[in-house]
Amino acid sequence: MSQDTGPRPSAEPAPPGEGRNAAAPALGRFLARAAALTAALTALGALLGLVRDQTIARLFGAGSETDAFLIAWTVPEFASTLLVEDAMALVLVPAFSLALSRRAAAAEQTGDRTGDRTAEPDPVRTLLAATLPRLAAALAAVAALALVCAPLLVRLLAPGLHDPELAVQCTRLTALSLFTFGITGYFSAALRAHRRFAPPAAVYTAYNLGIIGTVLALHPVLGVRAAAAGVAVGSLLMVLVQLPSFLSALPPRLPALGRRRTTGGPRAARRGRRPAVRTAGLVGLGLLAPVVLFALSRQSQVLVERFLGSTLPAGAISHLNYAQKVAQMPMVLSLMVCTVTFPVVARAMADGRREDARRRVEGDLALAAAIVLLGTAHVIALAPQLIEILFQRGAFTPADTDATASVMRVYALGLLGHTLVGALARPFFSAARPTWYPAAAMALGLLVTVVAGALAAPHWGIHGIAAANALGITGCAWLLLRGLATRVVPVDVAAAVGGLARLAVAAVAATAAGTAVAALLPSPWPAAAGGALAVTVTFAVAALLLRAPEVPRLLSTAGKAVAPLTKRATKRAVERKVRRHGR
Repeated sequence: MSQDTGPRPSAEPAPPGEGRNAAAPALGRFLARAAALTAALTALGALLGLVRDQTIARLFGAGSETDAFLIAWTVPEFASTLLVEDAMALVLVPAFSLALSRRAAAAEQTGDRTGDRTAEPDPVRTLLAATLPRLAAALAAVAALALVCAPLLVRLLAPGLHDPELAVQCTRLTALSLFTFGITGYFSAALRAHRRFAPPAAVYTAYNLGIIGTVLALHPVLGVRAAAAGVAVGSLLMVLVQLPSFLSALPPRLPALGRRRTTGGPRAARRGRRPAVRTAGLVGLGLLAPVVLFALSRQSQVLVERFLGSTLPAGAISHLNYAQKVAQMPMVLSLMVCTVTFPVVARAMADGRREDARRRVEGDLALAAAIVLLGTAHVIALAPQLIEILFQRGAFTPADTDATASVMRVYALGLLGHTLVGALARPFFSAARPTWYPAAAMALGLLVTVVAGALAAPHWGIHGIAAANALGITGCAWLLLRGLATRVVPVDVAAAVGGLARLAVAAVAATAAGTAVAALLPSPWPAAAGGALAVTVTFAVAALLLRAPEVPRLLSTAGKAVAPLTKRATKRAVERKVRRHGR
């Protein structure tokens, strides 16, 4: 897993004229391969995440034990969002890129391409020495604080939990992950800046394998605590899977902090230190705060659900968790579209091509919405069959299946909102300047979730909590769409809403068809297969009749993907027929 994606384009600036033009196709091919490998490893990590949840459900079911573990897992989930996915990358990818650029410029001026620079401190080494030791110390302190304050954390996160002592023990086991997630994010940012993409993409594969293996090995001894220990083991594997590539990418000799080899005395040493410190500080402070607040507000929806769920009967938090993990699969798939095109939008905006950026954003919104609404139709129509197939075994009972499937249908009503929030936030942050609007919109959406959930939970239980989630995130999506049109990219809001409405109508028709077909088949596997076929065909036909945006493009892409498989199958059939006649 620690292998690189292939030959890396040089970090040095391309020469003017033909050299730069000649390097562009090679860079494009490299990025295409890197994107394909990243997508494959990300999909593998998501699949193993599903296996992880199946393993936990089979061994521990959905009750007070799994509720305690999920409360302990809340803090690592926060750390993963901030340290692995968002904040660390926004600070360190630009910082390492700038350091590499300065190194390449110095090598171009001096003709030194060996990396052995004694007259001036290497910018990458200086940045590494200025940031990694301090980050490691801060992360260790935070992990130790979480371990000591575990009882307080559990009381704050879930005051009505049935077994708080078990949650405290699980929280202490997961505290190590706060350190290892931070180091994982640091390594990932440094490797991406060096154009090494495979190890960062493999971290969630390693993480989920660590959890699954630890749970299977230790659950007879530790019970659900084995899952908490697995979080710690998996987070450590996230570091180790990147370590060989990190050591090979960065300079082999690191200067001792505070003793840098330089010429000109202490003043020159201070001059050599300033670029890295300034890059690591000002780049992060300007752009990081709005992103951190946005990510925290978005992730806080899980906190609200578990806080309110802790006041309900045992198993409520677990049913919500399993429902979310399955229902969010279409959202993850749909947002991959926006993740791939994010650099394209950023480059268009940086070049002042606002019209190109507008067309790209509108197309991405429609395509992501088509994918997630098709997935939503599958989730709602086939919820009982999906949950039974995935989880109903061992300690996970038919009653757990019914509760999880029913709440998953309610939760799925907010999938479009979740997808739009993820897609619409990217153009706001692509402008490379601080913007607080997404954080403010997300805070308002969170407020709606809190108020609606507090009012609905006593009457409708977990279904009220799921409905509040859908209401809050949909309101946030609406605010982001309106704000995007007036502040960043002049998208046509009326046309976008009209397209979304047509896609939603197609999804409703597909849901009805899938539900009807699934009800005719008693066994879950045939019902799921027949219902999925009915949902897909009905959605495609209805969307084409309604002239829903991006659906013809989606069908064309699917056709192109299936065409080679069909050609190979036909060729093999012809070859078999020829061989039979030859005999």
